[in-house]
Amino acid sequence: MDNNLSYKNIEKRAKTRDRILRILTYIMLGVWAVMVLFPFYWMFLTSVKDYGSYNAEYIPKFFTLSPTLENYSDAFTAVPLGRYFINTLIFTVVTTVLMLLVITFAAYAFARLKFKGKDILFTLFLALMMIPNELVVITNFQTITNWDMRNSFLGLILPSITSVFYIYLLKENFEQVPDELYYAAKVDGTSDLKYLFKVMIPICRPTLVTVGILKVIECWNSYVWPRLITDDSAYFLVSNGIQEIRENGFGRENIPAMMAAVVVISVPLILLFLIFRKKIMEGVSRGGTKG
Repeated sequence: MDNNLSYKNIEKRAKTRDRILRILTYIMLGVWAVMVLFPFYWMFLTSVKDYGSYNAEYIPKFFTLSPTLENYSDAFTAVPLGRYFINTLIFTVVTTVLMLLVITFAAYAFARLKFKGKDILFTLFLALMMIPNELVVITNFQTITNWDMRNSFLGLILPSITSVFYIYLLKENFEQVPDELYYAAKVDGTSDLKYLFKVMIPICRPTLVTVGILKVIECWNSYVWPRLITDDSAYFLVSNGIQEIRENGFGRENIPAMMAAVVVISVPLILLFLIFRKKIMEGVSRGGTKG
């Protein structure tokens, strides 16, 4: 009888401890969520404040009783933000598609094909990750300038159609596909190209989707390279548009109008993440495919 009471007390203490730990975990997650989401809330709140009322706030207010959408209309009239959206969309879609093709073929070659010096070549390829990005930008800028591709979509796109890290990530996924599938396909007379598109890509689709989404985000947020390679507004991206709004549009003081432009630019990426969040988590957490 005493043993039963002792066991029940231990079980009760364990449940109480688990409940307390769960509550503390939720509190910490809640605090972290507020810290992460608050900048977005403040950005949107500022974007719907009138310019006069915003400047009259000696102490920032966390709400507004008279929201306005005038700042959003100003964001598209001060500078040609719509054209910048189209330019960014072209740059993002073309760059992402070309990069997925390049890294897929490269990763497949390193993972499945056999050729002399493959391991040495891949080691040297990985060594490129040790080169600082600033040096790569300088080299790319010099190359694109010498090829007379400044102020062109080709000059914007070419340096961004490959990634050593994404090739490495995809190669690791390809290598975890059972070799028996490859040998069985070769026995049936399947070519390497057909095997890639019929077997490897469908199996590794979560990783490819994740890489594609991450590349879209990277292209949409690209700032340094477009600023270097374009000084013609006909090729400006939305990142250039923010700077132009600040310099030639609203000036440095009209913060609500600038926040409206930032909200408009941020919405596509937020929607992209909300739509594909499960795919992103699946691709990031996926260590490979077991056969």
